Amino acid sequence: MSHAEHVNGELPHEPEKATLEGRNKVLGFWLFLGGEAVLFGTLFASFLALRNQTNEGPSGMELFSLPITAVATLILLVSSLTSVFAIQAMHRHNVEKLKLWLIVTVILGLGFLGLEIYEFYEYIAHSAFDMKTSAFSSAFYTLVGFHGAHVAFGVVWISILIAQLYKKGLTVVTAPKVYVSAMYWHFIDVVWVFIFSVVYLLGKVG
Repeated sequence: MSHAEHVNGELPHEPEKATLEGRNKVLGFWLFLGGEAVLFGTLFASFLALRNQTNEGPSGMELFSLPITAVATLILLVSSLTSVFAIQAMHRHNVEKLKLWLIVTVILGLGFLGLEIYEFYEYIAHSAFDMKTSAFSSAFYTLVGFHGAHVAFGVVWISILIAQLYKKGLTVVTAPKVYVSAMYWHFIDVVWVFIFSVVYLLGKVG
């Protein structure tokens, strides 16, 4: 079946894999996520090596507020679930629900970013804990901030895809983009689970 037939005719159950281009996008994105995993692994290793180098500044045990990070974690995990609902809606060709669940995912992502910005503000304003305070602070802001930048990028990316869905609808061209954005969103959610465990929980127990 030709590309034009897919676009103008009835969509298959998994439209993201309906064309060779779509399948290549999914495969290529898996390779991209592999590189991202290596990059985050390096940042985690650096943080673990420097987590006790506080230079007489505050430690994680003094700084971290688990209730705030727990709420942020819950928000991000729920957003991962809503992105699953979006893909399920896409496979059912329910464009309205697809757009709805993507919008909810974006709103939850913004909520997570709001809590992270508030957390950073509290550290800097009330504890004088910034990038230059110590090796620990540099490693902390690099790892957590880099993840936050990924979340911000994901929010912008999914927002653009929502606009494309409103303009072009669900096709074999837009479907792979939605699918790989969901892959990306799941990836940054998994990374945050590791950050919550390694940075915050481990920081509170010393």
